[in-house]
Amino acid sequence: MTVTAPYGSWDSPITISMLTEAGVGLGGVSTDGGDVYWLEGRALEGGRQALVRRDGHGVVEDVTPEGFNSRSRVHEYGGGSYAVKDGVIVSCNFEDQRVYRIEEGTATPITPEPKLPAGDRFADFAFHGDYIICVRERHREDREAVNALVTFPLNGSAKPQVIAKGHDFYSSPRISPDGTRLAWLSWDHPRMPWDGTELWCAALAADGSTSEPELIAGGPDESIFQPEWSSSGILHFVSDRTGWWNLFRLVDGHIEALHLMEAEFGRPQWVLGMRRYGFVTGDRIVAAYTEDGLDRVGLIEGDTLRAVHTPFDVFGSSLGICGDQLFITAGSSSRPTAIVRIDVDTEAVKVVKEGLQIDLDPALISQPEAIEFGTTGGAVAHAFYYPPRNPDFVAPVGEKPPLLVLSHGGPTAATTSELDLGCQFWTSRGFAVVDVNYRGSTGYGREFRNALRGEWGVADLDDCISAALFLADGDHVDGERMAIRGGSAGGYTTLCALAFADVFAAGASYFGVGDLASLAIDTHKFESRYLDSMIGPYPEAADLYEERSPLRNLDGFSCPVILLQGLDDRVVPPAQAEEIVTALDAKGIPHAYVAFEGEGHGFRKAESIERAREAELYFYSRAFGFDPADGLDPVDIAHEEAL
Repeated sequence: MTVTAPYGSWDSPITISMLTEAGVGLGGVSTDGGDVYWLEGRALEGGRQALVRRDGHGVVEDVTPEGFNSRSRVHEYGGGSYAVKDGVIVSCNFEDQRVYRIEEGTATPITPEPKLPAGDRFADFAFHGDYIICVRERHREDREAVNALVTFPLNGSAKPQVIAKGHDFYSSPRISPDGTRLAWLSWDHPRMPWDGTELWCAALAADGSTSEPELIAGGPDESIFQPEWSSSGILHFVSDRTGWWNLFRLVDGHIEALHLMEAEFGRPQWVLGMRRYGFVTGDRIVAAYTEDGLDRVGLIEGDTLRAVHTPFDVFGSSLGICGDQLFITAGSSSRPTAIVRIDVDTEAVKVVKEGLQIDLDPALISQPEAIEFGTTGGAVAHAFYYPPRNPDFVAPVGEKPPLLVLSHGGPTAATTSELDLGCQFWTSRGFAVVDVNYRGSTGYGREFRNALRGEWGVADLDDCISAALFLADGDHVDGERMAIRGGSAGGYTTLCALAFADVFAAGASYFGVGDLASLAIDTHKFESRYLDSMIGPYPEAADLYEERSPLRNLDGFSCPVILLQGLDDRVVPPAQAEEIVTALDAKGIPHAYVAFEGEGHGFRKAESIERAREAELYFYSRAFGFDPADGLDPVDIAHEEAL
């Protein structure tokens, strides 16, 4: 029997605890012979990353010891935390950032104890005989971290030796099949890796030392992604020299394009160790790529690409290959993320590991509609729109749903249509959701990605507003009950919307950037010059930083806001949220501040994730005037009487 109830108040089987208890995060897929490895992010274990193996007989087991957290802190965002070859496993451990050799469930350190706790950080490992080559980020007191490529023996008998240095950042060391050549990427401030990188290649000795380095491709305005050697020793890589991240190779000293198309075979290197293509039998290439905002898999033979048809349209940033079998994380708008095996010839698909351990009624799932809409300056932006959906409820006649506008982080990143319990949590309760790929998002070519240069806090805000008004003007949502939410850079866009516009009735900022100058001055090395391109160089553009900082324009805040903040956040320190709270209090604006001990930039603990979502739902119920079906612990809302 269908129940009539106001939007927002619908009783949903997608509970708050399901967001953490129903599954694990999956990523870091690789293969070693017939074995498949992956990382599981377990919220119920404090966000620990466990390394898991499925052997050729189908036996699945953890290979890292209990409590071991396979997570790197290079660039603070990590990635590339482990590698396996011929059964030999190396991994860094989050607690001390040392590299360990893992054998039969025992972890033995093979890098020395650093002078500064967790001061030497390692990632992006490659095996070279009895040696490891990888990225090292060395932290020093009161000085900027130093990045380099290093090598050290697998038995831990010698300290890491530097084999490439002088650039601000390194990634992707890749060794030729005969072991005589090493390729890698580097880049320098103020560029980010999606702005401009360099591809280098050098002679490689048996002890891991290098000589005769040669610049192959790249520069200030060319982003190179994922160098890779074919079995025949041909160096391949992804470049956006055509305006799109496409595949190229180096043949007899000349660079050749493999298959040019308006699609993205690369992704922004926020984390290390990403692989979006690899080689199957006969040096054929299987690749995941993004076209028109959706992911696909293709098989490249010569200069021809054949689509590999699968039921998925979202693929991860790591993969493994065994013969003609591709192992990768995959999902769709109706299928939760899983590690799958795809036969690139027969297109047969087998699920290896499911991330979500529950069955949802398909009638409960809100299917996204890919929309395009006009925005400022005659531009067009993109989004996925999710209408409210719950087969057990309808809204009273004439009522329109409240809208949540989602602003993704990065900002150089993108949202996808992947089935996400976090989104369905809202739609199943009667919210409409629009997930915006504003100008600057990836997946739509370099021109669209560069459209945010110098315009952060303007173009992204305009696009989020335009998405909301597009839906309100189309009579899809209640224009008087629209909220905006986001984390990190998405939190910045959220705070900008509340400080500089009068469109939204509420906002939720998760560890959002409030003060651009503080971010430019105090943040970690990887992002310390990010704002040069997004805003302008600091302090030369100090006036612009102040003009676009919500924290410096507190008079503009006029609607209710909830701020959720990790107290150990190094990227966006809690002082920024606390200063906003002080100003909101002085103005008498309803607000809530929820702080989390032991959380950094992004919440990993189950109890934090659940409490944050509960607090946000409670806040909206008070701001939008509905009674939630969930039994929620209340949140202390200052000046609640003004709601």
